[in-house]
Amino acid sequence: MSKADRIFIDMCRDILDNGTDTRGEKVRPHWEDGTPAYTIKKFGVVNRYDLREEFPALTLRRTLLKSAMDEILWIWQRKSNNVRDLHSHIWDEWADADGSIGKAYGYQMGIKHAYKEGMFDQTDRVLYDLKNNPFSRRIITSIYNHADLHEMNLYPCAWSMTFNVTQRKGENKLTLNAVLTQRSQDVLAANNWNVCQYAILVMMFAQSCDMYPGELVHVIADAHIYDRHIPLIEELISRPTYDAPRVTLNPEVTDFYAFTTGDLIVENYQHGPQIKNIPIAI
Repeated sequence: MSKADRIFIDMCRDILDNGTDTRGEKVRPHWEDGTPAYTIKKFGVVNRYDLREEFPALTLRRTLLKSAMDEILWIWQRKSNNVRDLHSHIWDEWADADGSIGKAYGYQMGIKHAYKEGMFDQTDRVLYDLKNNPFSRRIITSIYNHADLHEMNLYPCAWSMTFNVTQRKGENKLTLNAVLTQRSQDVLAANNWNVCQYAILVMMFAQSCDMYPGELVHVIADAHIYDRHIPLIEELISRPTYDAPRVTLNPEVTDFYAFTTGDLIVENYQHGPQIKNIPIAI
């Protein structure tokens, strides 16, 4: 069993057994047929993944790692808010006729801000600080921009990253750690997807700055399982598990902007079957 499997199973069991049921309450999300999409939820879920120990991919079912990486490149590298720049259709529900999701995600990452060293967007500022001031306690990104929320087709769920550098005794290289903060998460549809894509982001930043990837701490304010997902989750967490896959990056790439999904190397990924036609609340 991978450690990601154990964390996921324990989290889901805790939500189902001890969570708050929102049935009958006023909720924003709904199903495609117009029915309110109720949840069972837990507040303040915190999970830790040590990327030096293993890559945190579920084996209960397959996480599409290259697609997850493509989405993170879409936001952090291409800084796009247009689904036509993405090689999947997961954002199509929130795109307008021109493919835009509004002033969300990649749009926010690409805005340049003034610093005493000059103008930087958020991605470039992270890279600058990691290379020039790695022990700073201010290496933080945020895409929850209140001034632009009314022009976002979906408020950001994974909205903040805090990077923190440490050094293990006896090692010359530094270790890059990060805290991913989410306001909300659909556990079945998005939990391991987000974990894996931000693990890959930490790996790319670490390799670009000649560091080891360290811990990813995942903080979820509202971790929820939708009512129509409950039987799917119950079946999923009862499945056999396998050892974690080996996931690495092409060692020849040391420029964050040069990474492509072809540079993700996935080995020995055993996993259970996919869950088909998962209903998505909108």
